[in-house]
Amino acid sequence: MTMEFTWIDIPTVNDPRGNLAILEKGVIPFDFKRVFYLFDVPSGSSRGGHALKTTNQLLIPISGSFDVVLKNGSDTQTMALNSPTKGLLIPTMTWREMHHFSAGAVCLVLASKTYQEEDYIRDWNTFTAVTGQR
Repeated sequence: MTMEFTWIDIPTVNDPRGNLAILEKGVIPFDFKRVFYLFDVPSGSSRGGHALKTTNQLLIPISGSFDVVLKNGSDTQTMALNSPTKGLLIPTMTWREMHHFSAGAVCLVLASKTYQEEDYIRDWNTFTAVTGQR
């Protein structure tokens, strides 16, 4: 099973007074229904640890850096997110874990659906059973 994810280049207007990143229809390959962000993640802490059945997410490191580990049940890939001009598109049924948050890191997440607990798979063994990847 091939690991699926996509890097999204976020259009940016560079200006000596400060740069501007633009998120709008056409840049993001889905209509987002929910926006949230992670911040003040304590040193050594991890976030994620779940998969989403029907929701796509775009993760953007607004400030600082962190690693995202993606798993499909048989393959694992780790990506370093460290530029606010690049977002990581995570498709449905992809296990994700986030580690190594730098001081002051902020992760912006755009989701294709609103929060629904039943969309989450929070147990690794359940995930591998559902995906058939033991």
